[in-house]
Amino acid sequence: MRDRFNTEINLLKHHLLNLANEVCAMIEKTALALQTLDIKCATEVIQNDAAIDLEEVEIEEACLKLIALYQPVAADLRLIITLLKVNGELERIADLATDIAERIFLIAGNQPPEAHKIDFSPMLNEAQKMLRDAVKSLVNRNPTLARIVILEDDTVDRLDREINALVERIFEKDYRFATYAHHVATISHAIERIADCTTNICEDVIYLDNGAIVRHTLRNQLAIAPTPPVED
Repeated sequence: MRDRFNTEINLLKHHLLNLANEVCAMIEKTALALQTLDIKCATEVIQNDAAIDLEEVEIEEACLKLIALYQPVAADLRLIITLLKVNGELERIADLATDIAERIFLIAGNQPPEAHKIDFSPMLNEAQKMLRDAVKSLVNRNPTLARIVILEDDTVDRLDREINALVERIFEKDYRFATYAHHVATISHAIERIADCTTNICEDVIYLDNGAIVRHTLRNQLAIAPTPPVED
């Protein structure tokens, strides 16, 4: 019985790792599409979302099957719960990447002058790094790396506020580009949410390590001061 359980758990972890790698690749393609306004690349991101959805359902069903068949407890149950929660976060990240790709169609033909164009590269690079490190922390069961990634979310939040400050200036200076500014704000928020989902994955890694639920307490434990608002 134990050998069968271990075999199925290993298959489940392998399946989840494949999903994580696919989502990381999806984010990289989304970043490329956004930076170059490549419609073909954006289309591929959107088309890939259906396959991610199917995999997410398969992994969830496998998790529930393991719980029903083997009634795991303690560390085994914690592992399955972690895999189930990470699975959901990965699917949400893929949805957010799809949302960004759809916005590319809306801004590609409505570009403002260079002075108003928004560079998403710093924010995207940080979010991609966070996701890669979050997956690494899960694979290696490394709560220390998970905590480091959680701290990096402050950087993405700051960049989101900076972009929103630029959006406000576009509205103030030239309302002709209000539609573009609206799409920019939506894209920025989606990237920020990708970082939030990545943070959730890292919190799940910490839960896997010691059973602690740190969702609302970790920042206080680490005595992290909030990032000050962006000044105009």
